[in-house]
Amino acid sequence: MSDDTSIDRDTLQALASRPRTACDCELAGCAGWDSVAPHRWPADALVRVGTLRDAELTEPTFAEHHPAGTRLESPEAPLALRHYPCNRADVFACQRCQGLVLRYDETGGYYFDIRARRVDPALIVDPDPAAD
Repeated sequence: MSDDTSIDRDTLQALASRPRTACDCELAGCAGWDSVAPHRWPADALVRVGTLRDAELTEPTFAEHHPAGTRLESPEAPLALRHYPCNRADVFACQRCQGLVLRYDETGGYYFDIRARRVDPALIVDPDPAAD
């Protein structure tokens, strides 16, 4: 799989469900789109395996999907692939434990913020944003 591969729900589910080994990943605690300082992003331990971005959309939706009242930073919030921020995220795998991490870069005016979230396969969903 090349790093520009578009990853769909089934592929992400399969990758996230692979057996993992114990690891002291720098991002082990990123359960809810945590902010990661650029100097803390472990580029040497992670390999980009693909993207959740839809190449055909010039401006993906900013709509979030929280049917149970969760919030973006909630560890139990669904990973709704066609909703914000998953629809702007790239998928990385830890080379030590094979765990997956999603990353999107939040930017605005004068700031840049890396946001990361570990992939829990039980939270992956793919509802149509138009149905929300």
